[in-house]
Amino acid sequence: MDTENRYFDRELSWLSFNRLVLEQTKDKSLPLFERIKFCAIYDSNLDEFYRIRVAYYQSLADIPKKSRKVLDYSPKLVLSNIKEEVTKQLKDFENTFYNEIIPELEESGIILWQNQELSKAHNAYLKDYFSKEVLPEIQPVLLSSSGAVLSFLKDNLIYLALKIHKKSRPPEYKSNYAVIQIPSDTLGRFVSLPPLNDKFLYIFLEDVIKKHLYMIFPGYNIEATYSIKLSRNADLMIEDEFSGNLLNKLKKSLKQRKTGLPARFIYDGKMPEDVKEVLQLAFNLSEKDFFPVGKYLNFSDLNQLTNPFSPKFELSPLKQLNHPVIDKYDSIIDAVEENDLLLHFPYQTYDYVLRFFHEAATNPEINEIKTTQYRVATNSAIVNALIAAAGNGKEVTVFVEVKARFDEENNIAFADKMREAGINVIASIPGLKVHAKAALAIKNSSKKGKRKSYAFLGTGNFNEKTARQYADEGFFTSDKNITKDLEKLFLFLENPIDTFKFKHILVPGFNMLPVIREKVNREINYAQEGKKAHLIFKLNGLGDKEIIDLLYDAGSKGVKIDLIVRGICKLRPNLPFSKNITITRIVDRFLEHSRIYAFNNSGNKEVYLSSADFLSRNLRRRIEAAFPVYNRELVQEIFDILKLQLRDNVKAKLLDENIRNMNKEVTETNEYRSQSDIYNYLKKK
Repeated sequence: MDTENRYFDRELSWLSFNRLVLEQTKDKSLPLFERIKFCAIYDSNLDEFYRIRVAYYQSLADIPKKSRKVLDYSPKLVLSNIKEEVTKQLKDFENTFYNEIIPELEESGIILWQNQELSKAHNAYLKDYFSKEVLPEIQPVLLSSSGAVLSFLKDNLIYLALKIHKKSRPPEYKSNYAVIQIPSDTLGRFVSLPPLNDKFLYIFLEDVIKKHLYMIFPGYNIEATYSIKLSRNADLMIEDEFSGNLLNKLKKSLKQRKTGLPARFIYDGKMPEDVKEVLQLAFNLSEKDFFPVGKYLNFSDLNQLTNPFSPKFELSPLKQLNHPVIDKYDSIIDAVEENDLLLHFPYQTYDYVLRFFHEAATNPEINEIKTTQYRVATNSAIVNALIAAAGNGKEVTVFVEVKARFDEENNIAFADKMREAGINVIASIPGLKVHAKAALAIKNSSKKGKRKSYAFLGTGNFNEKTARQYADEGFFTSDKNITKDLEKLFLFLENPIDTFKFKHILVPGFNMLPVIREKVNREINYAQEGKKAHLIFKLNGLGDKEIIDLLYDAGSKGVKIDLIVRGICKLRPNLPFSKNITITRIVDRFLEHSRIYAFNNSGNKEVYLSSADFLSRNLRRRIEAAFPVYNRELVQEIFDILKLQLRDNVKAKLLDENIRNMNKEVTETNEYRSQSDIYNYLKKK
């Protein structure tokens, strides 16, 4: 075991997280369709990883060797390590899907067709469906070996590669090759058939097409078919964000993404070399682009597989909870006027946030609304409320981060829609991403000359749909200390050349890193004085080496450090340089998404909720907001919830020094599942 390397490899640490997602597909304590959901999540995660991270290293590997000398790692070695780990995981995934999930579906009364014999009625049904629905969508393309047609393959869609032979030619003549796009983007991935042996029957769309290839190529014998898919580099390369129109450059770059360089070309591993060679030439691919997998691709489409027995084979839904304090008020503005209010999504309903925006839009005393947007829901109720506010004569300013990856087009469309409605839209800052989640509703009283602000800050996006799936924290306050800092933040977004001093909220580039250092060093001082010293950081990612070294130093000097890190984690625990540090990972029905910085502070506990992970990009190249919770009851509530997560011994794992997710030792007779325990804790309030 390597005990000298102080940091995990960033990409392997993320892959170890995705392995934990993979493990959920095998967890027999979960209902079958919950495990199928995790199959889809695992595959979707991996696709995005290749389109972003692997594509990044491939671009580094292609630059001249002399230019790569500035790197402290070998991109080719990183790519090799990634491929080795992914190959192992995919073998495990496919074994689980074919040998566990599919048989268990059949035992449960659902057949996912795998070459079972079909009746004449079934075949007639499929032929009719193919003729009427599928065939009009099919556009076969015969391939040549001339190359340079890479742009033909659409990103992340499945194709069938075919080896065919003209019936009129003797067998010794060369075969032809063709590709067909599987129109699952318009027809869906699964076709429902009449029951077979009293069981519900579904078939993959590509299997329907394979059965009817004779109708597409009537003059050919079909020798073989193989599934293929190209994932393209999804990074938007904008060489100069500081000159010209950034929005126009982004729109142009989005078009280029559709024909970007290959990140991974996955194909049925049974494909012979002659077919591979033709595809490589026809689509101008290199050998390193090829990645063999099984028969079926795009398992993320398993989200489309209907459960005919619903709600059987699914987790029982948790009825979202109301907030006991807010419900005492008719007006949410009035509630915020008198209380700091903490919300825990998705356990508690996100409707309060929607009510806040709707009330701000209609309340005659509210004159201004300012908010950020990073990822919003399709047909966003919040955007509609902002448009209504502008229509009611209010001054509305919205900062839209149009560089939010994979949401760029959606955000640009919303920005245009809001601008047309008279909203002051600020679309991105060159060189920075704005990731803070903050909103202000402001009263300006002309008679009294008073200004009163009401704020909502969150650890997650202003998105009412993901708020049902992501575990996040939301915070309402009218505390002047915080709202004044937020007004400064919005002034900076409107004019990013200005500088401000933030006294309460933490903002990268201003005070976030210095304050974190100061508070960690304070815990070190307490430890050296013989007092209890304890840090808890809950994050999606931990990769900044300066922060990691600070934590190593704190742990070595007696500070107890509990980290709850969902994804990337470069800190290596359990070694001489990482004493007193434990790393917990939780993967359960809801995506753990909140960021919490908690300091024991010699018993006078302090908490910040934040949009920022401890990754270099968040701490140095983004505008984030970490905000303090000053109400002592709410501080204790957050510590109680963190305690529930740290004691989890059902869905939590401990990350060890070899980047493995290890089961917790169960010493108590009770089992603790933090997401269920948090729900019950809040239900009792």
